[in-house]
Amino acid sequence: MHLKKLMTGVMVFFLLGCFLCACGKTKDQTRKIIKDTNKKIIIGGDNYPPFNYTDENGNPAGIDVELAKEAFSRMGYKPVFVNIDWENKKNLVEQGKIDCIWACFSVTGRENDYHWAGPYMLSHEVVAVNNSSKIYKLSDLKNKVIAVQSTTKPEELFLKQTDPKIPKVKQVYSMENRELIYTSLGKGYVDAIAAHEISIRQYMSDYEAKYRILDEDILETGIGVAFAKNDQRGIEKELSKTLKAMVKDGSAKKILKKYVSDAEKYLEVSSLEK
Repeated sequence: MHLKKLMTGVMVFFLLGCFLCACGKTKDQTRKIIKDTNKKIIIGGDNYPPFNYTDENGNPAGIDVELAKEAFSRMGYKPVFVNIDWENKKNLVEQGKIDCIWACFSVTGRENDYHWAGPYMLSHEVVAVNNSSKIYKLSDLKNKVIAVQSTTKPEELFLKQTDPKIPKVKQVYSMENRELIYTSLGKGYVDAIAAHEISIRQYMSDYEAKYRILDEDILETGIGVAFAKNDQRGIEKELSKTLKAMVKDGSAKKILKKYVSDAEKYLEVSSLEK
């Protein structure tokens, strides 16, 4: 009798244990499913309207933010946007602190530094001066003072003098904070500034700045999304396909039209192919 009761107790204990284990396994599987369907991808960027900025509600906004949300949602990722030290962007992506750099980032001259998605958009690097300036063409910049954001293509072009159409200037002020280049021009501390055309036009609109953009570009470039060279996941390949699909189905144009006129011309990246 005692043996029968003992065996019954052992069986109950065994069945209860199996039930609890099964529940635990189901819970773990659910967590895994939830995690897999909400894969986060960390996007590093800088404050660079209208591509990346914070709206009146404190939320990430801009051309690149909207494109990233649409593209990564199609790919099954949940994008997380973080502001980074722009000068340290390469180290951050290589160390895995961010997954990619997406903030009006020019491909030209950096082709071998990263794995690239894109280019998904065309951009013109230009020079702007005050309306009253006597500078009308690039050659007029000789012996003048220009301000640029540090670690950008305009900085490289004016410092390294690799393009014969760009004259040797008297001084190049490289500023980490992009806002300071506009302040410097407005105050007359510099003769000119150089940056992406869309960004300059956005600043002129936001602050009613009276600048004049020179007709000659200093560079026509593609904008892409940069992943580290040591990143072997292949996300950039899938993202490139997704961005092309967004151009084809019109969703990229729809996003771009919120911020610029003639959205089509900025999507004509085929002109970069040689």
